[in-house]
This record gives sequence, C-alpha cells and structure tokens, in this order.
Amino acid sequence: MSLTMIFISAILVNNIVLSQFLGICPFLGVSKKISTAAGMGLAVMFVMTISSIATYLVYYKLLVPNGLEFMNTVVFILVIASLVQMVEIIIKKTSPALYQALGIFLPLITTNCAVLGIAILSIQKEYSLIYSVCFSLANAMGFTLAIILFAGLRERLNASAASMPKAVRGIPIVLITAALLSLAFMGFSGIGR
Repeated sequence: MSLTMIFISAILVNNIVLSQFLGICPFLGVSKKISTAAGMGLAVMFVMTISSIATYLVYYKLLVPNGLEFMNTVVFILVIASLVQMVEIIIKKTSPALYQALGIFLPLITTNCAVLGIAILSIQKEYSLIYSVCFSLANAMGFTLAIILFAGLRERLNASAASMPKAVRGIPIVLITAALLSLAFMGFSGIGR
C-alpha cells in the first residue's frame, strides 16, 4: 500500500473516531469549542506520532529479540503514558489557557484507545518504521479533522439551541450529530464495501 493511500484511508475512509469508533471519550468531551478541539487534536497528533516511533523501536529492538512480544500492550501503555506526561508538562508551560481548557481530557490521552490502537495496529500490519509513522500521523490527522468538524457543528447547534425542542437539547443532539457525522464519513468507503 502506498503512503498516499495510507493517508487517504486513515483520514477519510477508516477514520479512527468516525469509522472505527476509537477515541470517543475525548471526541465527545473536548469538542465544545473549535479552539479546544484543535488543541486536543494537535496534542493527540504529537503523542500518536511520537508513540508510534517509540513503540516500534521498543517492540522490534527490545521485545522481539527477547521473545517478549506478548508484553506489547503493557509496554505500549507505559510508553504512551510517559509521552502524555511530557506533553502535559509542555502544554502547561507554553499554553496555560489550553491546559485549563483541556482539563482532565489531557491526561486521558493516556487511556485514549485510539493512541494504543494505532500503535498495536502498526505492529499487527507489520509496517516499517516510516509506514508506521505515516499511519499514525494520518490517523491523528483524521482524529483532528473529526474533532474539529464536530466542534464546529456543536458550536452551531449551541447557537440555535433555543429553536430546538427541549427533548433534544444538550446530550441528545450531540449524540445524534455524532452519529450523522459518522454516517457521512462512512460514505467515503463506498457502497460496494
């Protein structure tokens, strides 16, 4: 598979959030404002890309030579948790407003199944280091695209909440909108799937 196909597939066709349904917690929790969603998307992009490099090297340089492939999930979680702590410290120092806006969701990147899922998928697909980095970057870009689009939709919905029936205000319209956005992205995969 070419790098171009990996990017198109990961961003649109097999979007990590809207088609594979990984990373839903931060997707729903941090998508109230576009600025916060963009910050979260960039943080996930950084962590996912760096973690793919780190997990690839740990897997092929440490686990495989020692016959410890079965430990990949535990080791990957430790690597991702360390990287998230580093990102949290950097964001706290460089952008206190973004740090406050992300709140509890920044440490939750550690448990974001999208980050761990991409690290494991890269190993399962037996990608080289370059392909693994491209795969994780493309998936992170897909996550960022989805969360920013969803945040834009939520801002528009909040602006027109007064005209909505009371029964669908708040969480119900958020879930309906997420479902419709997911269906729209599934349309990229085509009918003959």
